[in-house]
Amino acid sequence: MTLHRLLMTAAAALALAGPALAQPAAPPAAAAPAAPPAMSMTIAPAGDIADTLKASGQFTILVKALDASNLTSVLKTAGPLTILAPTDAAFNALPAGQLANLMKIENAAQLQALLTYHLINAGVPTSKIQGSKGPISTVAGTPVQIDGTGPTIMVNDASVVGHAVVSNGDIYAIDKVLTPGGAAAAPAATPAP
Repeated sequence: MTLHRLLMTAAAALALAGPALAQPAAPPAAAAPAAPPAMSMTIAPAGDIADTLKASGQFTILVKALDASNLTSVLKTAGPLTILAPTDAAFNALPAGQLANLMKIENAAQLQALLTYHLINAGVPTSKIQGSKGPISTVAGTPVQIDGTGPTIMVNDASVVGHAVVSNGDIYAIDKVLTPGGAAAAPAATPAP
């Protein structure tokens, strides 16, 4: 299936499913206004998602992986899109050899599947996340769990460490590489013959 057909199928599924952040948290006992979540990383918008990731300098591994999997052009479309962007530190925290194995040409389909699990074919503003908890469908077809009920926005077991609104959507910097169902992010390294 071509990337275009994959994205069109995901877009149709998303349109049919509608927004999935449907479990609002119970309001706190005290009626104090909710404080915005703490973010430790600043991401300066520099045009679209692809250009902003590149200009940031904090997503060099992600940018290289997006280029290798032919997804950069998707992040330059009109959108709105949302990317859950692992930082370089998040990629570097993968088990030894896993990133290098993912970047091999023969593992391009697995790399693309992993990256599309970080992509949402809709805008997801923080106003929709704060105080809510629930699944959101990804382009990969497997949902991520978003939890905006605490002091830090969580995506599965990753913390959101930065956010930017750009010309075609939202970028959420996260401190871990997401894996569907907690499975390994890459195939096991094959031993040398």
